[in-house]
Amino acid sequence: MDKEIESYLESLLPASPKSVENLEKYAEINHVPIINRNSMHMINLILTMKQPRNILEVGTAIGYSALRMLEGVEDAKIVTIEKDDERYKEALTNIRAQNKEAQIEVILGDASDVMQELAEQKKRFDVVFIDAAKGQYQTYFDLADKMLLPGGVLITDNVLFRGMVYSNEEVPKRYKTLVRKLKLYNEMVMNHPDYHTSIIPIDDGISISYKRISERKESKT
Repeated sequence: MDKEIESYLESLLPASPKSVENLEKYAEINHVPIINRNSMHMINLILTMKQPRNILEVGTAIGYSALRMLEGVEDAKIVTIEKDDERYKEALTNIRAQNKEAQIEVILGDASDVMQELAEQKKRFDVVFIDAAKGQYQTYFDLADKMLLPGGVLITDNVLFRGMVYSNEEVPKRYKTLVRKLKLYNEMVMNHPDYHTSIIPIDDGISISYKRISERKESKT
């Protein structure tokens, strides 16, 4: 998204609580990647309309997005996965500071391994938010699909990756594999028969996927 438009849209957002501002400042100072405020606002709008009971987040970082998701769904339960031990500890500290540990469960481990375990435990979620290793999005999607309930929403961040996914310019060598995988992921999710998807060019790009309810299941309800 054009930086001028992005700045304008951000200027329209309601003022954030002090706790949110503190996390944003900490992330900026310590170079912790957290979701853009415009994207977070849109996600919370979706959550407010959807009112999910159970949310799975892939990529906790310092707990910023998990905490903010509760703004729109105060009674929801969130399971969030983080593989970095230091970030995991920071997330726990931040979640406890806001007294949200009863609602947010942080699991330390590789996302693919943890998601496989959750799927085997037959865990089910109304919303899945993917914001982790971009080269693994296809794997995360396949695992999330096993746990996402029909009528659920799958949200994926950074799907346009700095504009490289759609740009005609030469992609730096170190990003070529990543960009290729993201292009394949976007094509897959946009054409998946079980999902209705739209890619929104906010910040680094975010895809919103609705898991269709089959006609067979609809006829029984």
